[in-house]
Amino acid sequence: MNHPSPEQPADVVARLRATFRTGRTKPLDRRTDQLRRLRALLTEKGPDLAAALHADLGKSATEAHRTEIDFTVREIDHTLARLADWLRPEPAPDPAHLGADARAWTQYDPLGVVLVIAPWNYPAQLLLAPLVGALAAGNAVVAKPSELAPATSAALARLLPEYLDTDAVAVVEGGVPETTALLGQRFDHVFYTGNGTVGRIVMRAAAEHLTPVTLELGGKSPAFVDRGVDLDVVADRLARGKFLNAGQTCVAPDYVLTDPATAAALEPALARAVEALYGSDPRTCGEYGRIVDERHFDRLTGLLGSGRVVVGGDSDRAQKFIAPTVLADVDPESPVMREEIFGPILPIVTVSGLDEAIDFVNDRDKPLALYVFSESDGTRARIAAETSSGGLGYGLPLAHLTVSDLPFGGVGESGMGSYHGRYSIETFSHRKAVLDKPLS
Repeated sequence: MNHPSPEQPADVVARLRATFRTGRTKPLDRRTDQLRRLRALLTEKGPDLAAALHADLGKSATEAHRTEIDFTVREIDHTLARLADWLRPEPAPDPAHLGADARAWTQYDPLGVVLVIAPWNYPAQLLLAPLVGALAAGNAVVAKPSELAPATSAALARLLPEYLDTDAVAVVEGGVPETTALLGQRFDHVFYTGNGTVGRIVMRAAAEHLTPVTLELGGKSPAFVDRGVDLDVVADRLARGKFLNAGQTCVAPDYVLTDPATAAALEPALARAVEALYGSDPRTCGEYGRIVDERHFDRLTGLLGSGRVVVGGDSDRAQKFIAPTVLADVDPESPVMREEIFGPILPIVTVSGLDEAIDFVNDRDKPLALYVFSESDGTRARIAAETSSGGLGYGLPLAHLTVSDLPFGGVGESGMGSYHGRYSIETFSHRKAVLDKPLS
């Protein structure tokens, strides 16, 4: 049965909690059924979602499928293939001090009713991938899509009730008032993807109910380019990672650290890589997206003066277009280095070498990701040992989040908690300790 949209947040949560208490969401076959239904939504209604993503962000159908629709299908398939094993109780060593007949184990219990709040930059994937984990763990879920991606929000609000149990999964659309009203309710977990400012608001609201939170935040993810590497390969991979989704990716390389000589050689390589990917006029390239709205467009164009333009630099507010841009001679204190860019601007900052690069990273907030382009085992080992980041990628940006067997999450200012694959089960479950001492 489909429930009308004006339902109040308290009523939504109460209805889902009543469903959870019946035990309906807990059996394995029911969990897998809901996951298969979600998979069917993605495969059958993929064109609807792709059209919505194009309307919101100018994403091509290819990019929409690769980074949002097919991405989530792979996450579902990975989970379906392993869920029974993940949920199997795990024996603990027999507690001999309690007698030879005592047994101990742990088991995963679903938390209850969880809230998933998604951002606008990957508005389908970043709502549905956490939903996969929450359903697989046996929970009821309130899904809050981003109002800044209105076409995708409307599509998800229409499609999810067509495929999933509406008494266990509810979609609440809206902006700040609706999100604030939801955060006033008692949930058993809140999963938020977005920025640190709102992350603090979410955490304060959750604290009122002692509700645990997962915060998937952002940050300025550095890319260190060592001397002597193949700069054409590096430039191609940097450009692909940076300018995907017009740079609006939380784990995109935010800036490059390298020595002056390498920087000078990297500049033309990046210019060539951008042209190879998007042509001489990226605004005519169907594979290059747009900025989400005028507010973000204005913020980003205000950063373009922070350095010498190597490639790009042009923009069109009416089209919400900013060309893939590389800036050189960037002062570490310039505006583009004071905040997460979250757009198609890649600054190059020069350092004397590895020691200064490590200090540069450690003097700032811990990033969501750190990328290293180096053939030196010693350099790679030092960066791994002497820096802290949510994820670490050698030679390839972004790719670590596509590996379902790796946890994805931040540290410090870039977030807390992780998900994907088995780590989603851990996030959306309570690992309960069980002891059995027979009476006879």
